[in-house]
Amino acid sequence: MATVKAPHASQPFDTRDRVTSFRFQPSRPLTGHIRVPGDKSISHRSLMFGALALGRSRISGLLEGEDVLATAAALRAMGATIERDGDDWLVDGVGVGGLLQPSAALDMGNSGTSTRLLMGLVASHAITAVFTGDASLSRRPMNRVIDPISLMGARFEPSPGGTLPLLLEGIEPAVPVTYRLPVASAQVKSAVLLAGLNTPGVTTVIEPVPTRDHTERMLRGFGARIEVGKEDGERVIRVHGRSDLKPCDVIVPGDPSSAAFFVVAALLVPGSDLVIENVGLNPTRAGLIEVLRAMGGNIKELDQREVGGEPVADLRVRHSVLTGISVDPALAPSMIDEFPVLFVAAAMAEGRTVTSGLEELRVKESDRLAAMAAALTGAGAQIEEREDGLVIDGTGGAPLRGSANSRTKTHLDHRIAMAMAVAGLASSNGVEVDDTAPIATSFPNFMTLIEEACT
Repeated sequence: MATVKAPHASQPFDTRDRVTSFRFQPSRPLTGHIRVPGDKSISHRSLMFGALALGRSRISGLLEGEDVLATAAALRAMGATIERDGDDWLVDGVGVGGLLQPSAALDMGNSGTSTRLLMGLVASHAITAVFTGDASLSRRPMNRVIDPISLMGARFEPSPGGTLPLLLEGIEPAVPVTYRLPVASAQVKSAVLLAGLNTPGVTTVIEPVPTRDHTERMLRGFGARIEVGKEDGERVIRVHGRSDLKPCDVIVPGDPSSAAFFVVAALLVPGSDLVIENVGLNPTRAGLIEVLRAMGGNIKELDQREVGGEPVADLRVRHSVLTGISVDPALAPSMIDEFPVLFVAAAMAEGRTVTSGLEELRVKESDRLAAMAAALTGAGAQIEEREDGLVIDGTGGAPLRGSANSRTKTHLDHRIAMAMAVAGLASSNGVEVDDTAPIATSFPNFMTLIEEACT
């Protein structure tokens, strides 16, 4: 399907191999139509809710990246039946409260979403689970989930600093709580709501700042008793526990976080005119599109529609001269995963781009502020790193210099790798990233699309 015309690879690429370093060379215009993989957030949740439903759910368009497959493996270990059926996935659930004691540790790989949401899911069951992960995930703090879930009665034995490996001893019945999020986090919100599904009474989460709402939308679709409203200017979500979930057929739209890399690439590479099909445009996830349009990006939504309760459209993106702006920190929750590639766009804009309120980026798969500041500086950009964001003085539309003899350090972070791949396409000399293997966690055919672009 992909007909992107663009870069010349400096080395052969075999998608059967796990590539380490790879050099992304300057690109010809990106044109035609591509389709990105299914939304990662929705894929995780569709598997989890299907596992808690009574009966069989069918999922179309599931992202088959390593993070989502880690979720599937953990749910299988706790009794759900999950199998591939052609292009779809079938989930035979165990019902709310029906999870079983896993016989071995649950290996979460690199997936923070899997870990935090499954911690909430397990917490209100009378089972004990050990969560492990790779080196990157094992550095990420879990206290923000441990704190509210402990209030519900679950017991935790984390590694020093609240990290993995971690032992969780669930409790049944758990205690319903009213929890006000101290920081905007869809993962923490979702963990508490998932724990509430098997907790008698009403579990309440208060959001001072709205975050992505896939959990609320999907819980309603699976038949949970859930109420969403506003009180005193804050968003309040209440879930009634101990109600059965019904199986659903779920259609997963394309992941806007994956689409973001090709959106920015098409904006930056002269002559590009690219259509990215079937992109989910949930308003709690569409901050990047809003910011890029404010910078002058030519992005049009074609064939707007609703798929599985989620707004979807095809995005037509054409090369544009971008202008630096000050990004409203209130938009951060709706584009938190897209900031690395936004920094690339800002590096080639006219004038200065200022970002703030991004402390969350320091506790992702890597310290994304420090990693992107170092990577873009190495590629010729002018970057000032601040505690809560980056200040970027753009090239005025000129290509980045790129990296000559050095490799960009990605710190095992898939989004750093993909963002710097885009920087390479928009550079004069190309950018070599030290490890592309982590890309498979969220965008397993990213390199395939790049390979097709090289022909």
